[in-house]
Formats: sequence, C-alpha cells, structure tokens
Amino acid sequence: MASIIESGWLYLITHFSDFQLACLGSFFLHESVFFLSGLPFIYLERAGWLKKYKIQMKNNTPAAQEKCIVRLLLYHFGVNLPVMLASYPVFRHMGMQSSLPFPSWKVILMQITFYFILEDFIFYWGHRFLHTKWLYKHVHSIHHEYATPFGLTSEYAHPAEILFLGFATIVGPAITGPHLVTLWLWMVLRVLETVEAHCGYHFPWSLSNFLPLYGGADFHDYHHRLLYTKSGNYSSTFTYMDWVFGTDKGYRKLQALKNAGVENGGKQT
Repeated sequence: MASIIESGWLYLITHFSDFQLACLGSFFLHESVFFLSGLPFIYLERAGWLKKYKIQMKNNTPAAQEKCIVRLLLYHFGVNLPVMLASYPVFRHMGMQSSLPFPSWKVILMQITFYFILEDFIFYWGHRFLHTKWLYKHVHSIHHEYATPFGLTSEYAHPAEILFLGFATIVGPAITGPHLVTLWLWMVLRVLETVEAHCGYHFPWSLSNFLPLYGGADFHDYHHRLLYTKSGNYSSTFTYMDWVFGTDKGYRKLQALKNAGVENGGKQT
C-alpha cells in the first residue's frame, strides 16, 4: 500500500510544480472533499432518509440550499483560492516541501495534533468574539442564517470570517512548514470535521459517541439554535475550551435533562 501511495506521489511531483500542488492542488482537494462529504446531507434532508437521526425536525427549503451552494462557490473562488495563492510564499519560507520520502507517521501525528490544539484555541476565542453584538450583526450573522445547519453551511460565512477561519486553520502548518502530504491530510481531517459538525444528524456511529471531548453535530447544532448572546458552545473540534471557561453550561444542562428523561422545562418525554 505504501509503495502505491509513493508511486502516485512521485507522479504528482514529477508532473506538477510545488506551486501548482500547494495552491491549485490544495484547492482542488478542498473542493472535492468538502462537496463530496457535504452534498449527501442535502439529499438526506430532501428525501427524509434517516430522519430519526436528525437533530432538528425543521428542513431547509431547496431554494435556501441552492443559495448556500452558489454563495459557497463565489466565496471559495473569490476568497479561499486567493488566500491559498498568497500564503504559498510563507509556507515555502517556513520549509514546506513535497519531495520523497514522506515524513514518518510519528512526525505527521505530532504535527496534526499540534494543529488541532492551536486551531481549537484560536477558533474558540475568535468565535466567541464574533458573538459580540457588533461583530455578530455585521459579520457572523451570515453564518447563522441557517439555524438548521446542513453539511455545506459549515463554510457559509462572511468573507471576513472566512479569512479568520482560514487563518486559524493554516497558522499551525505555517509555523511548522510541514511536508505537503501532512498539510493535505490536515486539510482533509479539518474539512470532514466541520462538515460533520454542521450536518444536522447525530448517528449512532458519530465520532462524538466514542471520542471524549469531541464536539460533533449535536454539540454544534445547539449553538445554531439559540440567540447569539446565549448560545455558548464556541469550540471548533474539541470541547475542552468551552468546559474550561464554562460556555457550555446550557448544553450540559440540557444533556443532563435528556439523560434523566426530562426535557423542555420539565415536560416528560
């Protein structure tokens, strides 16, 4: 298996420049993973399949879903792609490379763990700041247009917020100057995580059922349902920042009520 991957990688670095791979290749990878993982949730919602796992019973209209897709394409080509192009010199300066051999799995794992920790920290404070009155009204309210999120709404946001989210995601790799394969793996994991967090479904196989401190769809869906001043649950991938600063109290109280068989202010379920 390793030899097949290395052969495929050798083909890429032989036929494409580092700039093409790091910028255009990264953009193509992002778009492919994002839409291939996000689009199925639109069809699940329209068809009503797996409805028993849907967190909110309300559905988005086809027009709202289509609006999201159109805006996303504009944002991705108008914001994401230019950011990737502009950040290439920084990554090169910090030592990013694409040549063989690949770094060891130990190095890849350590770097991606560092990226998750740093991204969580930056995202939490930035996201919490976006919920102040002025920034919410003028910037973050765009993302909250969808009170019932679906996978693709994860990147539906004001261009200023997209820049912030991009910074939170790339600052770790920019610091370490990773191998391109590490950068791509980090990108794939981050996209899959944020799509899952916005998917609107809590499945028995959802990662949050097995991985401690992992947020997932149920945790983030709560954030979308409430008023901006009282939402909480500001974390990105893992929930420890909300736990440390007490911004998940409402969510934990609701979970405790559910576990006790009581919901909605004492009404029996």
